[in-house]
Amino acid sequence: MNKLNQLYMEMIRYYESDAPRIQHFVKVHSFARLIGEAEGLDEETQFTLEAAALVHDIGIGAAEKKYGFSNGRLQEQEGPHLAEEMLEALNFDRAVTERVCYLVAHHHTYEPVDGLDYRILLEADALVNLYEEETPAEGIRESYKHLFRTETARTVCKTMFQIEEQEER
Repeated sequence: MNKLNQLYMEMIRYYESDAPRIQHFVKVHSFARLIGEAEGLDEETQFTLEAAALVHDIGIGAAEKKYGFSNGRLQEQEGPHLAEEMLEALNFDRAVTERVCYLVAHHHTYEPVDGLDYRILLEADALVNLYEEETPAEGIRESYKHLFRTETARTVCKTMFQIEEQEER
């Protein structure tokens, strides 16, 4: 089994009996893979992006246990250490582990974005969150205008949420 599939299975075990969280990271990973491949990421960056997509919300449970809730800032605070432990246990390359931990520590921070892997993770997570949180049409349009920058994510968002051309302006 390749490393990404090992990580995938480890995250399923990590979220044992929590189907909504498993479904969430699966969808984020799927969009991240699609967008990264369509945008032409090199193999190493694509691998790092996919690993980050799988573990991006790993800090939710720790934040909830420690603080009683898990907003984006707390997820960013609590997640990197847990991601690092998991990636190290699976013998991920140190450079990949460091970048994944950085992405986990910033996946709710929209500016500044340093790298296409970071941009794509934000976009993939947003595509899933807009749907799962049943975001009203105006919020989706605002996200489309201000968050989505890659052509692939813009196309997915526009198609999925039926954003009309005149709404883009």
